[in-house]
Amino acid sequence: MYKSWWKILGSIFVLYATVAGFLATVPELPILRESIRNLYFHVPMWFSMIVLFSISVYHSIKFLLSNNAEDDLKAVESINTGIVFGILGIITGAIWAKFTWGQAWSFDVKQNYAAIALLLYFAYLVLRNAIDEEQRRAKISAIYNIFAFPMMVVLLFVLPRLSDSLHPGNGGNPGFNSYDLDSRMRMVFYPACAGWILIGYWIYTLLFRLRRLNKNRLS
Repeated sequence: MYKSWWKILGSIFVLYATVAGFLATVPELPILRESIRNLYFHVPMWFSMIVLFSISVYHSIKFLLSNNAEDDLKAVESINTGIVFGILGIITGAIWAKFTWGQAWSFDVKQNYAAIALLLYFAYLVLRNAIDEEQRRAKISAIYNIFAFPMMVVLLFVLPRLSDSLHPGNGGNPGFNSYDLDSRMRMVFYPACAGWILIGYWIYTLLFRLRRLNKNRLS
């Protein structure tokens, strides 16, 4: 129980944020209306993805320094989990865009760059599957991952700010902090972010343990 406190906390946060996300009151904002509730789901998906990709690049660097095979396994499983959260981020974003912008995919620069960022990590998985020799695969994948991470950061946080965008906080549009996000929304939004990050980390650890067991069984 002592070692699992963060799993319990993450589950409580996600449950609370999900229930409050649908039932709690939200500010009456033009255009957004009730769709602003998606803030509790869409943004935490991206935060979780970024945290998981950060864990991945950390273990890729550790692998190149130590040549420890477990670091390579941790890197690939954190990417596998991060990609799932990235896909959920795109899906929830498309649903939100459908109600606020009129269409699910309007080829807004933020949408396009987010899709490209995910494709970088799909390419990582393709690269791994294309190399048979284990040690060579791990090294090349680690090097690729170290270069992919800053590219992902640029695609998500730098380039969209240099172009016109419908997305809040990009292309001259104000971010949500400029809107009337009162304390009621923050009381749901912050636990949602923390909860989904913890759940994402939990899923990553489970996948890593499963892959390690499979590898040991085949050895």
